[in-house]
Amino acid sequence: MAFEVPKETTDSRIREVVLGTGDVKVGGENVLPFYLWEGEMPKRPLIAVEIYDDSPSDWAEAVAGPLSEVLSDPVAWAKKAQAEWGADLILLRLKSTDPKGDDKPGVEAAKTAAAVAEAVTIPVIVYGSEDVEKDGEVLKAVATACEGKNVVMGPAKEDNYKTIGAAALGYNQTVAAKSPIDVNLAKQLNILLSNLGVDVGKIIVDPTTGALGYGLEYTYSIMERFKIAALRQDDSMTQMPLLADVGTEAWKAKEAKAPAADEPQWGDEMKRGVLWEILTATSLLIAGADVIIMRHPEAIKTVRKVIDSLKG
Repeated sequence: MAFEVPKETTDSRIREVVLGTGDVKVGGENVLPFYLWEGEMPKRPLIAVEIYDDSPSDWAEAVAGPLSEVLSDPVAWAKKAQAEWGADLILLRLKSTDPKGDDKPGVEAAKTAAAVAEAVTIPVIVYGSEDVEKDGEVLKAVATACEGKNVVMGPAKEDNYKTIGAAALGYNQTVAAKSPIDVNLAKQLNILLSNLGVDVGKIIVDPTTGALGYGLEYTYSIMERFKIAALRQDDSMTQMPLLADVGTEAWKAKEAKAPAADEPQWGDEMKRGVLWEILTATSLLIAGADVIIMRHPEAIKTVRKVIDSLKG
C-alpha cells in the first residue's frame, strides 16, 4: 500500500495586505509556513532592506564597510538596495528624530521619507525612532508628506496607536503594529486599531524580534502561535501578515560584531555577523514571517535564495 502524507487543510487564510501603490501584496497563505502540500502561499515572503536617515556611527565594520558609499545618503541607499540587492521593500528608520539623539522635527524627517518613497518603485515602510511620544508627531508628518504612496507607518504601540492609527486612517496609509513578545498583547493592539477605524486589511503585525541567542526562541514561538491561531482557530485578529525586524537585532548581538582580536575562537568577524543575520532570518521565515527586515547585502542575497528554495 502506498504511503499517503497526512494533510490538514483549512478554509482560514492570512489577509492579503496591499503595499505601496502597485501590485505588491503580502500574506494570503492558507497553510503554515511552506507547508505547500496542504495549501498555498500565493505571495512569497518579502525582504525589506533597512536604511537610515542619519549615518550610523556605531556599526561593525563587517556591515558598515559594504554600505560605506551610501550610509550618509538614504535616497542613494534605497536606490542601491532596489537596483543591486533585489529589495522587495525599503524600511526607512527615522533615527534622527530620537529625542535622545539629534531630536530633529517630524516635518524635516518627513521630507526624507517622501524623497525616499519618490526615489524607488517598490513600497516603503517608515519607522520612527521608537520613542512613543515623538513617533506620534513624526509619523503624522510622514502620513501627510507621503499622501498617495500607501507607506507602512510604525511602529504603532499601545501608548501611541491612536495618533499613528488616526494619521494612517486620514491619509490612507498602512500600519505596523508592534507589541512585546506576546500573542494576547498583539491581538489586543489589533483590536484597538480596528476599533479606532483602521481597516484590519491595512495592519501588519510586528511581534518584536529577538535574534539568534538573544530571544529568537520567544519570537519563533509567538509567530508560530499566531499562525496556528489564524489558520487552525480562524481567529480574525491574528490573520494579519507578520514582520520580523532581523537586521537591527542580529547586528546587536555580541557574537555578530565582536572583533576577532577580542574573541579569536569565534572565527572571522567579516563572516560571523552575516551568518548571524542569515540564521535569524531563516528561522523566522520558518516560524511564519511574511516580511523580513534585513541589513547586510550578502545576507539578503542568501536569504532570497532560501526563500526561492522553500517556495520551490
